[in-house]
Amino acid sequence: MDSAVRAFQQQQGLNVDGIVGPETFRRLEEARWRLGDRVLSFSAGHMQIGDDATALQRRLTDMGFDSGRVDGVFGPSTDHALRDFQRNVGLEPDGVCGPMTLRALDRLARTVSGGAPEELRDQQALVRLQTGTADKVIVIDPGHGGNDPGRSLETVTEQSVIDDICSRLEGRLSALGVQVLLTRPLGVNHLSPSTEVQRAQFANRVGADIVISLHCDWEPSGRGSGAATYYYGSARTASMVGRRFAELLQEHVVERTGLRDCRTHAKTWDLLRLTRMPAVRLEAGYLSNANDRQRLSEAHIRQEIAESIASALHDFFAPVFQHPPPGVGASV
Repeated sequence: MDSAVRAFQQQQGLNVDGIVGPETFRRLEEARWRLGDRVLSFSAGHMQIGDDATALQRRLTDMGFDSGRVDGVFGPSTDHALRDFQRNVGLEPDGVCGPMTLRALDRLARTVSGGAPEELRDQQALVRLQTGTADKVIVIDPGHGGNDPGRSLETVTEQSVIDDICSRLEGRLSALGVQVLLTRPLGVNHLSPSTEVQRAQFANRVGADIVISLHCDWEPSGRGSGAATYYYGSARTASMVGRRFAELLQEHVVERTGLRDCRTHAKTWDLLRLTRMPAVRLEAGYLSNANDRQRLSEAHIRQEIAESIASALHDFFAPVFQHPPPGVGASV
């Protein structure tokens, strides 16, 4: 049973611990749905989530309809793509995936094969973002906060480290002409921390261009060390744009801080999954590790982490200039 749970968690992009906690149980519930088991439609207050929605998104995407990210969440983009499909096949565009729509999908599914439409759309989304940092909207998500300071050891707490990095980062990005929005106030307050779902909804509501969640890691033995960056993805799908930024961010952080490179990883945590824009989570060292903790307690290392994030954003949004074809250009 333990190995089966771990294999499922690995496939779903969850933390692999062999424990059927609330998140794993929720994903097990989502995985039981197959396309056709229920009628699918968009409801803003209670979006349907499941493997049947994933299958519908993949079919629509393969046929050239933009259903957004293939993430199993029947949201506005999937609703729009489904209605567009229904119009194209002569059905009432009601946004309801019922028996008639399923039959139309089955008839056309066998005629479409090859290509990589999801990757192509991700590439187009990346190009649209590459217009420089000016006027971009960046949501910074400081880990923990309020009455939850996160992990702490000696005089170092996760909230104090992350709040200081965020404060430095906010000032650095503002100087670049970036609009910075925080998912919670910095400093001590008595507000209960919001859930990842609520923070994702905030990012979607303000129309952010990218979301960066900042945390410190922890493990009981104290041997774990280094920085790691996470983006949306699982064994079946991934955000190419999110992966691109995660790799840039990881490279800059490791180069500037000297923290051990724990690389980038795909996960399906709610904040990464439910945002409609690229989102990453940086674990900026282990507070449980004496060396990492000492580094994070030093102001210049926290400044380097903030500078690393700003540099990664600058590179990510930098325009890509096309080189002229051979033989084309000014004569001399």
